[in-house]
Amino acid sequence: MTRQAQEVDVVAGSRKLPTREELRVWREFVETGETLRNLLSARLQSDTGLSPGDYAVLLALSEADGHRVRSSELATLIGWERSRLSHHLGRMERRGLIRREECAVDSRGAEVVLSTAGRDAFHAATVPHLSAVREMFVDALSPEQLAAAGEIAAALRRRLSGA
Repeated sequence: MTRQAQEVDVVAGSRKLPTREELRVWREFVETGETLRNLLSARLQSDTGLSPGDYAVLLALSEADGHRVRSSELATLIGWERSRLSHHLGRMERRGLIRREECAVDSRGAEVVLSTAGRDAFHAATVPHLSAVREMFVDALSPEQLAAAGEIAAALRRRLSGA
């Protein structure tokens, strides 16, 4: 082990720092994930005219009961801050992809509703987007690697949900 590698392997406080090899794997994981997301985002936009944010909102609404959900719940579903979602919904509403309606059960809140144009845009985007996912992600991996990627993602999700 080189002196540099030994230095990275030192203990910082009570936690051991990642080794040089662990850091190399981490960077490869992060940089590849970013590249994949950027390429899929660009392909989604060029193939369908939808941004990844549009697609996330439309997906959540297409899966919701009655194709409607309270805006605060939608923010949680897609993992966005409420202010970011509000601005994005305004842009989607101007394009006719969604509507915002007063909540029938609670007049203090608004529900986001999938419009016919939004449903059509989502359906038109699904096959091209899923084809790109297959091409750029699924087809790049063997069945064993794909299974391992699923196990890795599940392990990380479990660890992070307990953080």
